[in-house]
Amino acid sequence: MTLIKTSILSAIATIIRVIAGFVSVKIVAVYIGPSGLALVGQMQSFIGMMSSVASAGIGSGVVKYTAEHYEDESAKQKIWSSALKISLVLIVPMAVAIIFLAEFISLKLLHTREYSSVFIVFAVSLVFFVLNGLLSSILNGQKEIKRLTLLNIAGALFGLGVTIVLVVNYQLYGALVAGIVSQSIVFFITLGFVLKSNWFKLSLFVGSLDKAYMKKLLKYSAMALTSAISIPLSHMYLRDYIGTHIGWDEAGYWQAIWRISETYLMLVTTTLSIYYLPKLSSLQDRSELKHELLHGYKIIMPLVIVMALGIYLFRDVVITLLFTPKFAPMAELFLYQLIGDVFKIASWLLGYIMVAKAMTRLFIVSELIFVLSFVLLSVVFMHLYGIIGMTIGFMVNYMLYLGFLYFSLRGYLSGK
Repeated sequence: MTLIKTSILSAIATIIRVIAGFVSVKIVAVYIGPSGLALVGQMQSFIGMMSSVASAGIGSGVVKYTAEHYEDESAKQKIWSSALKISLVLIVPMAVAIIFLAEFISLKLLHTREYSSVFIVFAVSLVFFVLNGLLSSILNGQKEIKRLTLLNIAGALFGLGVTIVLVVNYQLYGALVAGIVSQSIVFFITLGFVLKSNWFKLSLFVGSLDKAYMKKLLKYSAMALTSAISIPLSHMYLRDYIGTHIGWDEAGYWQAIWRISETYLMLVTTTLSIYYLPKLSSLQDRSELKHELLHGYKIIMPLVIVMALGIYLFRDVVITLLFTPKFAPMAELFLYQLIGDVFKIASWLLGYIMVAKAMTRLFIVSELIFVLSFVLLSVVFMHLYGIIGMTIGFMVNYMLYLGFLYFSLRGYLSGK
């Protein structure tokens, strides 16, 4: 499937997800306000981080090796059964640890023990998060684009429905638990898609742990876990830093602008994960790899620039539609955040080469350096310019990251 066809299918799902996401944000903004939105952001970061750790971060590896061995059933049996065993080994101890530490985590993350039960609910549901991630990676590697599109749509609609019901009835508590409940439901939808696939056989998930593929998957695990731990931690630290040094409403403004970025860039990031990783993984000739990369820049970057410019020009309308008058001060955050988004996607297009070609050391080193620089730059600029400094730090960090990747990968792409 071509990049354009994938983008069209992704666009269909993304439009629905964007609408659902914006309605969800509006509901949360109306019922719990800026400070509540900041706490929801803390919970979402924690869920994302723990889910990735529990799955050992092998999703990208499953996509890559499933795509590489698309027609080799024997190889896929080794990959999938090994991936399942790796994931299952980690779920129980992780869940038990979260349950025992629920009050402590709630106090440190949300500044109250009142929501410790939310973390217990998450711990019990952790198995659904991990298995859903594994099955989704398999669908991706199998190039089941249409099924993935339907899955994304179903997930968005269920998530919206659950959010509306829980937030309206239980306010902040409902908002904190909504993501857990909806993702648990989505697992059963994903399972249904997999069971109906013509390639599905239960035997492909049963077998002894293959040491060779375990090592290959864990190589990707090191890369994925670096991002899965460092990025949410940086966001949780910065939200707490803003809340402590400026105010929790300001932390909510930053969470709101970040949510806007995540939502409108969903079209691009979905296309990258569904199309680019399998495509780049399958290309062995470096000239073809370079050609595919340039093709991506020609199609994706103009789209990102137009979207970012449109959102900036209509930022007041965006705030009015998505939030409430309490969020009006966030208007000053748009300019540097949107410029940073453009540099972010430009760098991600290059960064996918590191993932596709398993450049583990370069990926981990660059990820740690630039997550740390993101935190440092954000804090420094925040003290210089207030909350707007957070977006300036974000922009500067991705400008530096893009430059670093260009100089690090140009030799590889030129065949040297």
